[in-house]
This record gives sequence, structure tokens and C-alpha cells, in this order.
Amino acid sequence: MPTAEPEFEAVIAERREVGPRISVIDLVAASGSAPLADAAPGDHVDVVIDDVVRQYSLTGRPAPGVWRIAVLETADGRGGAAALRGAATPGAALRLRGPRNHFPFRPAERLVFIAGGIGITPILPMVLEAERAGADWRLHYAAASRSEMPFLDELAAFGDRVECYPRDEGRRLPLDEVLGDVAGAEVYCCGPERMLAAAEEHARTGSGTDLHLERFEPRTDTGMHENHPFDVELADSGATYRIEAEQSILEVLNAAGEPVFYSCSEGTCGTCETRVVSGTPDHRDSVLTDEEHESNEVMMICVSRCVGERLVLQLG
Repeated sequence: MPTAEPEFEAVIAERREVGPRISVIDLVAASGSAPLADAAPGDHVDVVIDDVVRQYSLTGRPAPGVWRIAVLETADGRGGAAALRGAATPGAALRLRGPRNHFPFRPAERLVFIAGGIGITPILPMVLEAERAGADWRLHYAAASRSEMPFLDELAAFGDRVECYPRDEGRRLPLDEVLGDVAGAEVYCCGPERMLAAAEEHARTGSGTDLHLERFEPRTDTGMHENHPFDVELADSGATYRIEAEQSILEVLNAAGEPVFYSCSEGTCGTCETRVVSGTPDHRDSVLTDEEHESNEVMMICVSRCVGERLVLQLG
């Protein structure tokens, strides 16, 4: 039984360096395959290098049939970016899964975009779509230095609608000030966890901000209950599995050969989203919104658990 989405190959058409640690990679369909479909703002794909799987946003607006990703290699990373940059030579094939989208873009008359470093990757297609639609938009873009800020050349065309904050030039993103002036706007934000946590806190304190976030790393404030054993019943088959305190639902179902789909195993990619038939999940993911958590209609089985003693889930 499958434990991951079907893979397909794409070929690296071009690679360029936009900083000492950042590569921008253009992908096209493998020979004999249909052209890659147009990407929607917020789409991301899995890139599979050997046994390493990492998620990358499809960014920019390259030519039809071309997907673009940007890869940041960090000293404290887990090796995926280094492996991808090492393998990413023009003409080489990459194994992909997806795309999928847990950061959908809703057009609006007024839009505020906030990006931190490589967090510009899902934001850039939204900026381009907002410009195409004639919306009133602003982008606030922060990073340690300009060398950590890909796509500055493309963004320069938009003049003072783009505000840049390179810290090594003495500029820091005034997040409270920015979020204090967003009445009536849709706000899209992607960047380091401290930025996203601060934006969420601001939105919770009565600002009325309509905030949309995408995370590249797991939240640190998830889970309201101690780990305890519970049962998971599968609605289709009636099979029931015991999930011990030290186990995840995903690993138990996977070990049993159930058809579960997964990728990051950290609650950030959304691949393992599973419908909840009954029971109350203890949501620990970094994908679903607060409203989706409250509805308890779906859960991410790689990290989320059960509040009570039993969950009934619908696979597929």
C-alpha cells in the first residue's frame, strides 16, 4: 500500500545563485511528459533526494510550463537543501510530489504582504497576482542582509510599494506598526517562526487583522494535553489500532500497511490531512487555521493526537 503521493520527474532547466546560500531553480517537464501545469499562488511541491523529502514553494511567474523554487542552505539545516543544491545541475532530473496548497490566495481590494528571508517564495506569486488584478497592495520584506533577500531585482519594478528591511543596514521590520495599519486589508505573512508568532499574537489582541500564514518550521506552542494512549478506528474497514503515548498515529498506521500519505512528518506540509469522523483531536500541526482546528473536521496524523480515548478516521 502507498505511503506517499505518486512521484514524477521534472528536469532542471536553469539554476542561478542569488546569494551565497540561495539558489533559484527552474524546472520543466521530463521528456515525453505533459508540460507542468500553471502553479497557483501558495502552491508547494515535495522534492525527493534519495530518502530526504523537503517542501518548496513554487514562486515567481516564469514562462508557461516552468516551475521555479528557491533553496536556502543553512548551517543548522537537516541536509535537504544541501543535498538539493549539490544535485541541482541543469539537465538533471528531480523527483517531485504535488503540488498542494495550504496557503491559498484570496484576491482583495487591499492587501498587505509580510515576508522574512526565504519566506518571500510563496509571497511573490501573490504580489504578482495582486498587481495583475490592480489591487492596492504593499510588501514589507525583511532579512539579515540583501544577500538573503531573493527576487529584489523583480520587486524593484514596484517602487515604494515594496519596503525592504536589511538588518545589516540598520533597518528592522516594525511589525507592530505595520500590523497596526491594516484595517480592511487581507494580510499574508511567511517567514521565521518568531515573526509569525508575533503576527498571530497581534491578531489575537483585538486588531481585527485578517491574517494568513505559512510556516516552514513547526510551531512551538502546539498541543494542550499530555501524551496518553488512545484508539484509532478506521471508518472504512473498522480496523482499530492502539496508539501508545510514545507513538504517532501515522507511524502506527504506516507500520500496519494502511494507505496513509505523508511527507514532512512534522505537521508543516499538510500531506497527511485526514478526515475526522468522530472524537476530538488534539491538534499539534502548523498548517490548519484556528477555525479549522475548532471545527475538528480534519487533522494531521503525523503529529496530532486525541483529547479523549478514541478517534474514528476516514482515510483517503
